[in-house]
Amino acid sequence: MAVLRERLQQLLEPVVEALGYELVLLEFSPSTKSGLLRLYIDSPGGITIEDCERVSREVAGQLDVEDPISSGYRLEVSSPGLDRPLVKPSHYERFVGEQARVQLLAPRDGRRRFVGWIRIAGTDAVQLETQDGLVELPYAEIDRARLVPEYDRE
Repeated sequence: MAVLRERLQQLLEPVVEALGYELVLLEFSPSTKSGLLRLYIDSPGGITIEDCERVSREVAGQLDVEDPISSGYRLEVSSPGLDRPLVKPSHYERFVGEQARVQLLAPRDGRRRFVGWIRIAGTDAVQLETQDGLVELPYAEIDRARLVPEYDRE
């Protein structure tokens, strides 16, 4: 499964970037009937439905030509939303000062989930200021992370 995800990333990221967008995250959930391939895209000006349609058309064309997925699937293209995923070190760096929810691959001191303010985003780890103090989490240990949206922000 990881090999297919990596192949899809290598195949589709250049297509998305050539259109002027960032491929924030690629998720593939296979199924016996109909799997789901979901792409989260972003750009400095934000994402509109027209942007998603444009990327969907180009990606679908590339997938038809290369045919990397042998089973049936649906393609979804979406904006990352207010609770956007944090995948790359540059994502953490961009959102220093924002609150994030981070889940580790394995427990650390009996905990897998941390919520805190992103204070420092280094090349190998992120530092979160949690209720319990400052914690450094290496990117290699992070399973998934998302921003915690502030709905009352203007």
